[in-house]
Amino acid sequence: MAILQIRQAIRDAMKEEMLRDERVFLMGEEVGHYNGAYKASEGLLEQFGPKRVIDTPIVETGFSGVGIGAAMCGLRPIIEFMTFNFSAVAFDQIMNNAAKIRHMTNGQFGVPIVFRGPNAAAHMLGSTHSQAFEPYYAHIPGLKVIAVATPYDAKGLLKSAIRDDNPVIFLESELMYSVKGEVPDEEYTIPIGKADIKREGKHVTVVTWGQGVPVSLKTAELAAKEGIEVEVIDLRTLRPMDIETVITSVKKTNRAVVLFHDWPYGGVGCEVIAQIQELAFDHLDAPVLRECYEDVPFPYADNLEQLVLPTPEKGLAAVKKVLYRG
Repeated sequence: MAILQIRQAIRDAMKEEMLRDERVFLMGEEVGHYNGAYKASEGLLEQFGPKRVIDTPIVETGFSGVGIGAAMCGLRPIIEFMTFNFSAVAFDQIMNNAAKIRHMTNGQFGVPIVFRGPNAAAHMLGSTHSQAFEPYYAHIPGLKVIAVATPYDAKGLLKSAIRDDNPVIFLESELMYSVKGEVPDEEYTIPIGKADIKREGKHVTVVTWGQGVPVSLKTAELAAKEGIEVEVIDLRTLRPMDIETVITSVKKTNRAVVLFHDWPYGGVGCEVIAQIQELAFDHLDAPVLRECYEDVPFPYADNLEQLVLPTPEKGLAAVKKVLYRG
């Protein structure tokens, strides 16, 4: 068992898959000579050479399209966005080509490609660099969407994503690349579409993913000091979603809070709430609540940014509210 940062777990996943399958290659801005903007591809250029670790110009539409074409021809590209904010200019390639080509060609072409990079707010990056893109991509049939919060999950799920025959959106976090955790020495994968119970509890279910996971776990720690046992479910995969694990938990606790790093209107959080209400309504003893960004463009100033973000204290307030405590 090794202790790795998330960036190291991602690097090891890519390295192992590139060694396993010569069709796998990495392409993106600064992935090669600079070792990646966040050092997630450190050493890969030296090991695999410039034909398999490809530095690109600042043209996301172009290299996303090249990657999709390569996947159609039988290769297995990993496309790194320096930030998913920059994927916006490649949205047509991802939405109308990567996601739909298998359907439009009746299965004659597959697109085994992974688009990966940091998603959602970092720190003091302002409105245009703090988007959370999971609602955009999870909305589209034909894409799989993953959001990771631990080194173990990052490695196991990225390996599964690279091996998958469908296009996968793999969401990381700039603020969490240095998070450390245990990673097995032996090879392993994690099934796409399976949630993980990060903490067991019996009073309230908190459903979360990505950057929301550490906030939810700290919320559970605060709640425990008041005698409240919170069950924290990390969805990990947003499409397809493991709603069965969520419903099983809600039937046990009878209360739910969805805590996530995104705006409240029209996102994945809304989908989770809708499915809980549809599938477990008779088991609910309180309305399902959400704790997320305030519904405003993201500010740059540090003090204002903190007001927009979900926090453990806000999470605790939501937990107590569904318990009708204060």
